[in-house]
Parts: sequence; structure tokens; C-alpha cells
Amino acid sequence: MTENSQQQNPAPITELPTQYAPAEVEGKLYERWVERGYFEADAKSDKPPFTVVIPPPNVTGSLHLGHAFEHTLIDALTRRKRMQGFETLWQPGMDHAGIATQNVVERELAKEGKSRHDLGREEFVERVWQWKAESGGQISGQMRRLGDGVAWSRERFTMDEGLSQAVQTIFKRLYDDELIYRAERIINWCPRCLTAISDIEVEYQDDEGELVSIRYGEGEASIVVATTRAETMLGDTGVAVHPDDERYKHLVGTEIVLPLTGRRIPVVADEHVDPEFGTGAVKVTPAHDPNDFEIGQRHGLPNLAVMDEHAIITAHGPFQGLDRLEARSAIVAALRADGRIVAEKRPYTHSVGHCSRCKTTIEPRLSMQWWVKVGPLAKAAGDAVRDGRVKIHPQEMEKRYFDWVDNLHDWCISRQLWWGHRIPVWYGPNGEVVCVGPDEQPPSDDGWTQDTDVLDTWFSSGLWPFSTLGWPEQTDSLAKFYPNSVLVTGYDILFFWVARMMMFGLYAMDGTPPFHTIALHGMVRDQFGKKMSKSFGNAVNPLDWMDSYGSDAVRFTLARGANPGVDVPIGEDWVQASRNFANKIWNATRFALMNGATIEGELPSAERLSATDRWILSRLNKTVAEVDAYYEDYQFSKLSDALYHFAWDEVFDWYVELSKTVFFGGGEAAKVSGRVLGEVLDVMLRLLHPVVPFVTETLWTTLTGRESIVIAEWPADSGFRDDAAEREIENLQRVVTEVRRFRSDQGLQPGQKVPARLTLDGTALAPHEAAIRQLLRLQPEGEAFSATATLPVAGATVALDLSGTIDVAAERKRLAKDLAAAEKEKAQAHGKLGNEAFLAKAPDNVVDKIRTRLAKAEEDIERITAQLDRLPQA
Repeated sequence: MTENSQQQNPAPITELPTQYAPAEVEGKLYERWVERGYFEADAKSDKPPFTVVIPPPNVTGSLHLGHAFEHTLIDALTRRKRMQGFETLWQPGMDHAGIATQNVVERELAKEGKSRHDLGREEFVERVWQWKAESGGQISGQMRRLGDGVAWSRERFTMDEGLSQAVQTIFKRLYDDELIYRAERIINWCPRCLTAISDIEVEYQDDEGELVSIRYGEGEASIVVATTRAETMLGDTGVAVHPDDERYKHLVGTEIVLPLTGRRIPVVADEHVDPEFGTGAVKVTPAHDPNDFEIGQRHGLPNLAVMDEHAIITAHGPFQGLDRLEARSAIVAALRADGRIVAEKRPYTHSVGHCSRCKTTIEPRLSMQWWVKVGPLAKAAGDAVRDGRVKIHPQEMEKRYFDWVDNLHDWCISRQLWWGHRIPVWYGPNGEVVCVGPDEQPPSDDGWTQDTDVLDTWFSSGLWPFSTLGWPEQTDSLAKFYPNSVLVTGYDILFFWVARMMMFGLYAMDGTPPFHTIALHGMVRDQFGKKMSKSFGNAVNPLDWMDSYGSDAVRFTLARGANPGVDVPIGEDWVQASRNFANKIWNATRFALMNGATIEGELPSAERLSATDRWILSRLNKTVAEVDAYYEDYQFSKLSDALYHFAWDEVFDWYVELSKTVFFGGGEAAKVSGRVLGEVLDVMLRLLHPVVPFVTETLWTTLTGRESIVIAEWPADSGFRDDAAEREIENLQRVVTEVRRFRSDQGLQPGQKVPARLTLDGTALAPHEAAIRQLLRLQPEGEAFSATATLPVAGATVALDLSGTIDVAAERKRLAKDLAAAEKEKAQAHGKLGNEAFLAKAPDNVVDKIRTRLAKAEEDIERITAQLDRLPQA
């Protein structure tokens, strides 16, 4: 565990301030790390590579708790790997965020009384680039606040020249391989943003609407269907029933009249219909519903669009020109007047999709779009996990992954926007279609025009693991750092981003997957487990917490809550507790430095060490091994807990306290303990560094005088174990803990001194008498000593004289009263639980509460009885 040689800190801190002030050190330390190039990665290095990409935040975004959580985990991994001697690349960058960015700039234009159409496409795109240069990317500065150890010189943007070349290259290859095509299909359409949007950009919420049951046809040739979107009936081209539904077999193959329109539409039999749901019959509107579109394809039903891109009714008749919601009310009223309404349920709460950007209700719409044929790509993505080339962690998330990739539909990649990668396809005057690669010249003859759509943002971010390394060029960085070692991301984008990276990486990189491991984490929630949202009033700006408590406190809180694949509750109280932990590290290290803790010289041999020294070194090495195992399993919560309890409980609360008598005594023993304490602090600070980088940097450079903990060696388990010393100190801890508990039970103040006789002869505790007396505030027994309470613990006996400290008679009276109350509570609980009639009627939660009360009463009786037994007779 000896530290490698580093240059001495040019300006080592010789004395620590009495209090830790994060705001005064964090920014300066981070800039020093960046200036010295600690986070940069050399593609020509002979060190083994470790690569992680940042899930690229939107250029419009700012640091939220989800970012802070994810970045903390990635930073911890990369800092440790850097210390382990890997050529470590944490690749930074941002996503151009098509819809979000276009909306931001359009809002800016609206303040000027303009729209993008007033500027035209070229000038509008220039305006977006201008906005990006002036206002975009504020998250970069916030990542520095958090301490992200990214290679800033390698920062990429999904619209920069290199990544744009990568996008055009893979589009061309997929097009030539007939894996990209153009077709008319149902998509999610936002009537406000006027574009197709991906599934991940649709937010579902429960809205209040109405469920209307409508009779189609006449007499026996009639069917009742129910809908929440009555306006779409104008586009119905059929009614579907299940093939085995006896109620409608006589109608299958016939036609019925569609109300209000007079059109005749067929009744078809389709297994998609659930005969148990509603009336067992569904209206089929192929141009305005994805399931209906599939039914229509199977039965050759026409696609009749009745709304334009603004969701305005275009069907001929009295409803033409109405907004969809206006038309809904008007159509229901007309059907009611015609006697067609069989039933109305209002309000009817149901799940409705909304555009995540503008909150407009999305409209399923038949539209000509560009698509990726995902079949072969998705199969390759599934095979890479099944054959073990890619591990998903935690493993139970594999099922969700397979459920997605094994049932993946073709992917709509075109968006009706101006900001983004424009589709590299040109159309000729005679119907020609040409896809142009990055090294090819587009047609320039008269009559040729480029496709006006841009690509889905997920298309370019799907190339992120290799486009950021220079692909399609065969760069040194690509050779060194691809594939990525691990992808750390939330399970919520397992389908949308991870699956796309898997498909594109395997396709573009000759079957080599983009990463070896996919480590999935959960979502950050409030302390009650509720989703954080501005609308809920529980959203938190992590920068506010950093201002109040320091970045280390925020990081440690997030890491300590991070169980693989599980959501993370977090509250301000927990951040305060982490701030207290940082302060504890600071104060204890300051005390240690003031009392001779050092790393100078060789660590003394085991023969020269006390049992206390051997105990802490044994525990230190076990902690190193434990933390390493947790890191390899992405168990951030467990490794943080292990470090917390080792540092606070074992080092600060026990070893430092036990060593005080040695330090105060001086001499050779104090020097030995000072060297041991220096070793423990050195290793402990290095173990803590990846999670709490700022406070550990300050303390470690002060302790060692070396350049930076960022480039220090990761601690190795030396193999030193001393189980006998661990048992010896565990017995000491039992004695101290038991006597402290007894003192507390008797109402003694922690600092109150009590005469005591310690019988330690014949036990391994004899050398620790001075430390035990110091920790327990026990005075030597005097001539008038009278043992009024005796505690046998761990083979030792502690006799206390309480005659001058407590009123024994009053204490016995108080305890007797408490015992009587506990016994009464026990009897009442027993009575209820023994009553069969009560148990038969009482709810389970009531019975559980009574069982809990019984258990508590029994514990109280045992505790109070023990206290009474220990008290002398009055």
C-alpha cells in the first residue's frame, strides 16, 4: 500500500484550517486538475484502456439531480480506474436536441414578433448556431462544479463536422444495404411542433375525457362501438370483431352504414380484437391509430386521413375546419341528435400521450416518413447479450432488454424540423431518388431538391460510442478506446438509446459491440419515493445543495443511494448528513496531523505493533478488498456504506480514540501509532477519493506533500490479516459499548466520571485498561469504593460505584413504574391476539400493529429487568 512517487506539491498546505469550507477549495482544485491534464487520455499510451462515454446532455439543458447522480457514478468509476493505472477516457459532449433546441430559439424569435418562416431555413439554422455559441451548454460549467473528470479537449457535439460526417456515412451505408426506406406509416405527431416525435418524447398522463358508445348500422345489421376520440369516426373504414365471437358472425363480410357520413364500411374479423372488452367490436380508423393501421393492412382497408398537420378536420361536411377538440363535441352532439348515442361516460379518465416539449396532446397520424428496418439490427443486438459479448447489470434487467429488441418495430427516423442532420437524399424532376454519401457531390442540375426532413436526435446519439472517437476515419483513438468498457445509464433509456447504440455499433464496427457492460441505474426520487417534478413542487436544483453543503456531500449522498437498477430516494437531510461526514473526515485528519500522523518511513513490522494497530491494519486491508469487490459489481451504495462505516466507526470513533492515550504518552509507541495512523489515513483517503474528490484531495496532499491524489495509486490489499487482534478489539468494543449503554440507562452524563474497578487479568484486555478508563470516564477506585453495580462483559468485569452519582431508590422506583407499564401493555396485546373472534374480524394491518406492540413490550421488559438487576439494593 505504499504510494508511488509523485512530484512534491509546489505549494503544499502546511496547516489545515479549523473548518472545512468547500466553496473556498472546490473550484480552484478542479481548475488545477484540468490545467495539469489529469483527465486527458492518450491514444498512443501503452496502458490498458478504460473508456466511458457521457450520456450526452441536451445543449438546452442544465444540471439536474438525474445528471448529478449519473455523473457521480461514472466519475467514481473513472477516477478509480485512472488510479489503477488505466489509460482512462471519460468522453464528454452534448446532444443537439432537435425539437428542444428549435423550440427554444423559436420562443426567442416570438419575442421579436417573428417566426422561423420569416427568416427562412438557412438563416434560422444560423440563428440556432448563434444561440448555441452564446447560451447553449451551460451544463458544462455545472459539470465542473460537480467535479466531472472528463477529457475536455475531446468534447464533441452531435452537430459538429466530424459527427455530421459519421451520420451521413452510416445513413448512406444503411440505405445502400436496404435497411433504410421511405414509407407511409402511423407515427406520433405533435400538432404544435409540427413534427413526428419518438416514443420517448411522448409523456403519458391520466386525462379526463368522455367515453361515447355509438351505434353503427341499422336494426340487426348494427354494431355498437365505444371511443374517446369521436372525431376520428369520420375516417373509419371498417369495424372489426373477433373471428370466434358468435354475436357478430352473421355480420362478418357485410357492410354497415357509418353514421353522419352515409358511407358503407365492411365488418371484418381480426384476432387483435378482445371479445371480452366493451362490446367486443372496435371502429377501425387506419389513418389515425397504429393498431387500426395494422388491422387495415391485414384486410385491405383504405387509409382515410381526416385531419391535417395542425389537427384541423379536413373531411368534407359540416365539421370541416374545426379543431379536433371542437369537432369532438360537435360530432357527439350530432350523433346524439340522430339517436346514435347508446351510452356516455363522463368524466372518463384514461391515459393520453402528450408531447414532452410543449405538452400538446399527440395525434397518431398517417405520414410519409423515413424508417430503419430494424429486424436484422435488433437480432444482432439481442445476440450480443445472449452470447455474453455484452453483460447487462443487474442481470435481471436482461429480460426487459430482450422484450424490447425481440419485438422492435421499424424505427421512424425523420423529423419535420429545420435544426438537425438533414436527410442526405435528393429528388429529381422525373422521380429520381439519390442518397448522397459524405464524399459525394449532390445533384446540382435544375429540378433537384433535397429532402426537407432532419434525422431523429437518437439517430446521431446512437453513433456516440464510436463517432466521438473519429469514425468513419480509422483513428488512433478509435483503435485504442473502442469498444467502451462500460455504459452507465438509466434503465429508462435502455430501449431508446442503449438499443440504438447496440444496433449501430454492431453494424458499423463489424460485429464488435459498443461496450462490454451495460450498468443500469434507477431514477432519483424524493425522500418519499415520489418522482421529482416541477409540477409536484419537489424538484431540486443540485447546484443549490452544492452551494449549501459542498459538491462532495451531494456526490456521497447520491452514491450511497445507488443500488443497481433501483430508484434512488434523496432528501436534504441526507445531504446534510453527508456534509457532516465530510466535516468528520476533515476534523479527524486535522487532529491526526496535529498528533504526529505521518507516511514517512517504512511501516513498522507486526512485532512492533500493538493489538490496536494490528486490528486497524487488518480491518483496513479487508475494507480495500471489500470496496474493490463492490466496484467490480457496480455496487455503489454498498461500497459507500463500507467506506462510511470504516472511516467514521472504526478509524475515527475507535482507532483515533484508542490512540489518544498513546499519543499523549509520547515516546516510541506514539511514533509507531503515528505511522500506522498515517498509513490508514493515506489508504482511506485514496479509497474515498473517487466518490468525494475535493475534501480528499486537500487532506491527502497535506498528509503526503505529494502532487495530487487524482494520480495516486489505487490502494492494494497487502494481504495482512490479524483475526486475533480483531477479536481482541471487538471484545474491548463490547466492554465499552455495554458500559456506555448502562451509564445511559442510569441517566449519567457522557462526561460524568464514575469510580470503577476493572478486573481484566487473564484476558487480552489487560493492556487496554488505560484506554477503557479514558473512553468510559472511569476513575480509579478509592478507599471508600463500594461496588453498587457489576457488569460482566467479554470475560472481563467492570464494577461501578454509583453511590455518589444517582439516587438508587428513586431510580428503582422509576424503573419499577416503567416495568409495570410494559407488563400491562404486554398483557393487553396478548389478550387481543388470543381472542379468535377479534382476529377473525380485525384487518391485517391492525393485527400487525398489535404484534409489533407485543414485541416492543417484551423487549422493554427484558431491558428494564436487566437494569433493575444491575442496581444495588436501596
